[in-house]
Amino acid sequence: MYRFQVRAHTQKGEFIGLVGSTPELGMWDVTKCVNLCSSGECYPLWWTDIEINVSSSLESPVPQNIEYKYAILRADGSVKWETLTANRWIPIESDHHSSTIIVEDNWFGEAQPSPYGYFKEPTAQKPLTKGDRGLKIAVIGSSVAVGCNSWLLRGWAWHLEQALHQKYGHILVNVSEVGANVSTTIDRFPLVVAPEQPDIVIIALSLGNEGLAYCPPHQRRAVQRRFESGLQQLVKMTKELGAMPILGAVYPNGDYRSEHNWLLRDTHNRMLSWGPFVLNWLDAVDDGTGRWKPGTSSDPAHPNMAGHRLMYEAIDISLFDVSKDKFNKEKQLPQHKQEVPIYRDNWGFHIFVSPEEKSFRVINTSKHTYTIAAYWEELQAIIQSKARLIPGIYIAKNIQSNSLPFFWVREDGRIETMVNIPPAADLEYLAANHFFSPTVSQTLFYDGHLGLLKESDFLLRVINESDQEYNIHPMWKEVGSALKEMPSGVYEDPLYPDAPFRTMMIGKDGLESRVKVPPKSSVFFQYKCKLSDINRVAILPLGDRCAVRMLLYKMEYDGPAFPFDLTRSTNLGDVADTIETGFNDMWNPHLLHYNHDERRIYHSKWTGLSFAHEVEDTDDPVNNMFPVYERMRVRYTARSKRFWYTLRKCDKVLFVRTGVTERGYVIDLLNKLESKCQGKPFHLLLISPQSSQEFLGLPNVRHYNVEFNPDRMYEDLGYWMHCTDIMRSILESLEVSSKNLFWCPPNPPKDEPQE
Repeated sequence: MYRFQVRAHTQKGEFIGLVGSTPELGMWDVTKCVNLCSSGECYPLWWTDIEINVSSSLESPVPQNIEYKYAILRADGSVKWETLTANRWIPIESDHHSSTIIVEDNWFGEAQPSPYGYFKEPTAQKPLTKGDRGLKIAVIGSSVAVGCNSWLLRGWAWHLEQALHQKYGHILVNVSEVGANVSTTIDRFPLVVAPEQPDIVIIALSLGNEGLAYCPPHQRRAVQRRFESGLQQLVKMTKELGAMPILGAVYPNGDYRSEHNWLLRDTHNRMLSWGPFVLNWLDAVDDGTGRWKPGTSSDPAHPNMAGHRLMYEAIDISLFDVSKDKFNKEKQLPQHKQEVPIYRDNWGFHIFVSPEEKSFRVINTSKHTYTIAAYWEELQAIIQSKARLIPGIYIAKNIQSNSLPFFWVREDGRIETMVNIPPAADLEYLAANHFFSPTVSQTLFYDGHLGLLKESDFLLRVINESDQEYNIHPMWKEVGSALKEMPSGVYEDPLYPDAPFRTMMIGKDGLESRVKVPPKSSVFFQYKCKLSDINRVAILPLGDRCAVRMLLYKMEYDGPAFPFDLTRSTNLGDVADTIETGFNDMWNPHLLHYNHDERRIYHSKWTGLSFAHEVEDTDDPVNNMFPVYERMRVRYTARSKRFWYTLRKCDKVLFVRTGVTERGYVIDLLNKLESKCQGKPFHLLLISPQSSQEFLGLPNVRHYNVEFNPDRMYEDLGYWMHCTDIMRSILESLEVSSKNLFWCPPNPPKDEPQE
C-alpha cells in the first residue's frame, strides 16, 4: 500500500488527481487518474491510498520505478498539470506488501530530485548478525544519521550498514534521534550506546541542530564553541567505553550565509586536528558556500536520497577493514584519566599532564613558593616538549587562595603568564574548552574572545581570550540581556572582592553594573546576596560646568548623561528652580536665544544657564534654529527622564556640585532636593575653591576646598588624571565605589511614571 500525499491550494470545485506509469495510476491517461481527498483539518494536504500490483506495474520485465505527476482537475473539466522538468518517481518495494509507505511529495509543482517516503508504522527489520570476526559499530547522531528525507530512511548509515556487513561481517546499530544536539546526545549516550558495548562509535551531529542558522549573529560563536566542546566530551565518553571514536564531519544547511560558512569550515578544520578519524562529508555535499550542492537536499537541513548517497560514498570503507581479533589486540582498555609526570625537583615541586584531559597539574609539597615564569627556561622547554599544551587559556579546576586561577599558553606551547604556586598547593588547570562543554556550563554569550558561562545559579565564569581588557557594561545589549539567565542578585569575585569593577549586579533585565575582565584571563563571579541587601548609590551631577562628568568618565563611573551635563549653570539658584519645576522650560525655544559671536545658547528665564554644545557645524542658527531646538528637546527630555528614574530607583543619592556658591543657595537647594527625594537618603557634595566654613552645620552637606578646571583638563592629561585621583579619594571617603554604584539604563522602561 502506498499513500501519496501532496500539499496544494485549490479553489472551490477543484480536486487533485494522480496519474502515472502504472495501470493503477491510469497509464498517463488523465481521465483515469486517481482522485486525492482532503479535509478541513488537513487542508492544504491532499492524499490517497492505493495498492500497486508490482508484477504488472511496468512494461519492463524488471520493474524499477513508478513515474507520475499531479494535476488540478477543475469544475469545468479543464486540467492544470504540474510544470516539472522531470516526472516524479518512486522505487518499487516488492518486499513490503503489508506495510503502508507514505510518499511525501511536498507541494504541487515543486518536485524534489529524489523521492522521500517512510513507513506509516514502524516495521520489524530482520536484524543482521555479526560474523565471528566482525565488529559492532554504533552510530549516534541526529535526523540525518537516522536517514530522514531519504527513501524509507535508507540514508548514509543504512548504506554503510549494508556494505560493512556484506564485506566484513560487521553489524551496525543506529541509536540516533531526530532533533538531537550535543547536550541531548551526551545525556543519551550512557543509556543507548554504553549497553551496546560497541567496538566503534560514529558520532554524527550537526551545527544546524545547535541553532547556528537562525540564532542572532552575536550568538553564533557561542553555538560553535558549545558544539565543539560537546563533541570532545562525546569522544572522551567513547574512549572511556574502550571503543574507538569516529567523528562525522559537519555538513551544510540551505539557510547558511557567509559567516555561517566560515564557522562551518573553521569547526571542520579544527575537528581534523583532534585525533579521531573524521568522515569528510563537507567536501562531498557542500557547494562551497555552506549550502547543499544542487539536487542533493530536500529542505535546508536534510540531504535527499542523492545527498545521503554522496555522504555514504565519501566514507572510506577500508577504515573498517579490521578483524575482531586484531581490534581487540590493538584497542586500549577503557580510558581513565592518566597523568604523566614531566617535571620534578628534589624539594617537592611536581608537574603532571594528562593528554586526554588536556590538563596540567602542579603540586608543591615544599615550604617555598614557586613561580612559573617565562624566564624559567629549563621548565618552559620541558613544558613545550612534553606537556604539548594547546594554545589559549588554561583555567584552574580547583581554586586555591594565593594562587592565580588561570594561565595563558602561547602558540609555541610555552606558558606566558607568571603563576605563583604557594606551599601545599595542588592545582589542576584545564583548557578553556572544557568549561564550554554543555555538561559543565551553559554558554550565555561568546563572541570569539569573551565568554560568559553559567556554571550554576550561583556561579558565573567569564573568560577573556583576547589580549585586551574587556569592559562589560549594561549598554552592551547582547551581554546585558544574556545575563538575564542568571538569578537577580549581587555577584562578587571571591578571590579579589575589593578589586575595582569585580562586583556584578544583575536584575530582572540583566546586567546593572560595569565589570572589567583582564586580558587572557578567567574570572568567576559568585552569588553574594540579593540586590535589596545592598544600598546602591547614584551620583547625580548638578552642574556648574562639565568637570564632574569628565572625572567620572575617567573613573568609568559614568552612566548615561544627566540634564546638567554639557551645560553651564553658574547660578545654583537656577539649578534648584530647574529641579523643582521638573526641568520644564529648560529647553523651551521661547526662552532660548542664540549668541552668534559666542556660539552659545542662553536661557532668558534662568540667566545663569547656557548651552555651548548644541549647535553643530551643519546647522544655520542665524536663519533657522528649529533643528537645534528639536535636537535639544529630544536630548534633554531623555536626560531628564533618566534623572528622575535614577532618583526613584537608587537606594541613596550623592548630588555633586562644583563652582563657588553661597550658603543661602545651598539651603534652598537642600529643601528642594529633600522634597524630590521623598525621604530617600541623600548627600550633597560641594567642590569649590572657597572656605568650608561657609557650609558648616548644614545637614547632609560635605564641602571640599578644591577646584576642578575642565578647560585645563582638556589641555593637560596629567592634570586631568590628578583631579581624577582626588575625586576617587573623595568618593571612597563617602563609601562610594564600583561595589555599590547605581547604573541608570540608557532607556528607562517606558511605563515608569515621570515627574
